Amino acid sequence: MTRDLRTRLVGAAVLGSYPLLVAAALWPQPWLFLVFCVMSYAAEIAARRGARQLVDLLSQAHLGVTLRFVIREMTAILLVARTEGTDSPWFMALTVGLFLMHGVRAVQTWLAISYNRTLSRLPALTRNIDAVKIPAPPRDILVNYQGLRFLYLDVLPVGGAALGATLGTGYQGAAGAAIALSLELMGALALLPHLRRVRPLRDTPGVLRAVDEHLSKYRPEVVLYFSGPNDSAYQATMWLRPLERIDRRALVVLRERDMLRMLGDTSLPVVCIPSAADLMGFSALDTARLCLYPANVGKNIHMLRIRGLHGVFVGHGDSDKEASFNPFTKVYDEVWVAGQAGRDRYIRAQVGVRDENVYEVGRPQLSGVSAHGPDLPYRTVLYAPTWEGWTDDLFHTSIITMGPGIVRMLLAHSPELRVIYKPHPLTGYRNLAARRAHQKIHALLEKRELSRSMARHPAGTALAMARNSAGTARSMSGHSAGAAWSQPIRHQVVTGQEPPLYDCFNQADLMITDISSVVADFIASGKPYMVTNVSGMPERLFRERYPSSEAGYLLGEDLAELSAVLQALEHGAEDVLASTRRKLKTYLLGPDHPDAMARFNNAVNDAYNRASARGR
Repeated sequence: MTRDLRTRLVGAAVLGSYPLLVAAALWPQPWLFLVFCVMSYAAEIAARRGARQLVDLLSQAHLGVTLRFVIREMTAILLVARTEGTDSPWFMALTVGLFLMHGVRAVQTWLAISYNRTLSRLPALTRNIDAVKIPAPPRDILVNYQGLRFLYLDVLPVGGAALGATLGTGYQGAAGAAIALSLELMGALALLPHLRRVRPLRDTPGVLRAVDEHLSKYRPEVVLYFSGPNDSAYQATMWLRPLERIDRRALVVLRERDMLRMLGDTSLPVVCIPSAADLMGFSALDTARLCLYPANVGKNIHMLRIRGLHGVFVGHGDSDKEASFNPFTKVYDEVWVAGQAGRDRYIRAQVGVRDENVYEVGRPQLSGVSAHGPDLPYRTVLYAPTWEGWTDDLFHTSIITMGPGIVRMLLAHSPELRVIYKPHPLTGYRNLAARRAHQKIHALLEKRELSRSMARHPAGTALAMARNSAGTARSMSGHSAGAAWSQPIRHQVVTGQEPPLYDCFNQADLMITDISSVVADFIASGKPYMVTNVSGMPERLFRERYPSSEAGYLLGEDLAELSAVLQALEHGAEDVLASTRRKLKTYLLGPDHPDAMARFNNAVNDAYNRASARGR
């Protein structure tokens, strides 16, 4: 069943249950009402779990969830009126009980909103800084008011009314209302002590002062400043390990609250200050002299306005894409690139960045990238496409026009070929076609894994494989001759932070990617790669425009080149571009000696000294 068909069926069940309940109540037919009641609640639960578009559409049509529950409760009152009469004490008890339930639930929801608002409006949030003490939270059911769990308590009076009418006893509806009302009162009362404990956090100046005093003792010298959507957290995360290893005391400053949760693990102190006014008046930054920016975003202007901070754009990866020579970059005091290629991009682009302000500092993140593939009997291909970009002018992704075809061809080539698919975290963020292509690739790999699992031995033993590689020359895969193992092949879709991209590099024998920083980073491994030519540009022009493709095998939209490269990989053929990659590695990433971490540390120290000499 397709998702659209399932949504339509759920929508029909949600909307169709109400006239059926009204009809069963007016008839009256209590047992039918009970059946329709079960159907109505089941449809609501299904809509909340798997048909969010339907829920949003009903809300826009003024048929929100609260109104739908009230309608169902009214039908229960109508049923009791028809079976017991309006003079019945059970009718009055049920009516009053339902009214009070909504009143108490409104109070409980208001308390939950107040609690969440206190935490969501904290002027500063921290990690690895013992300055803002947040009390232990209440149970999620008490504060997650969007979960509507207390609203579902009306199943007790509504279901009780239906049961009482069916049995002819009548009291069950009133009893259900009393129980539900008691539970809601308990929920509201349970929130009161939590609200009292978080009251000190409403003191904005006090919270900022506490964080400020703690960081003033730390005396940060270098700041990593980052702002962006949740999916872009990797751009800051990649700089955490290098900053942990520099000589200077580093501090991470974020602007979005959710980013504190999305940021990778680190031992560095991290502070999130959402307000621009609070940031620019944050005196703990007075000891810092150097600020590193991994991304060009609008909120950078708030930090750039702080006088005395030497601004350095470090980016989140060198590439031939326009993002690596953005004209906005000229607002920084310095621009740090990995190697000569980064400097040349700015020279060619002529976007206002002066050559004397560009420094080659290497890529310290790549120290863990291995020059050898995994010693396994099968080959692994990593497909790592970039995303669709903010505008079509920056359109480099292969995922829409080529992605599913690439994966199909990889899967069809050999049962001894493993596929790792790691799309850019922002894939599908702007373009629905990219999102659909991503879902199609995911389905292809999932289907293959399912069929492979079904074909395995019933006892669950691993599929035994052995493969011998012939020849002693350096091969496309980088494997030594004669390797033989017994290992299962498992395709992998990597959409979260784990495993990191560089771990995927280490698992791969060959990478297929688009023009992006992934190319320059993979160059550190020395292993073969293919670059997609999405635009169909002639090869000579393509390589001139995108120098990082010089040592890669080009892949056109018809995928004609893929089969030959896979054959060479499988049979251990000579890698004709190996020497070109070694030269390109130096051009893109700089020399091997001193290593990139030492170069980056020296760059931080030199820039800090330049900023200190200039004074604040």
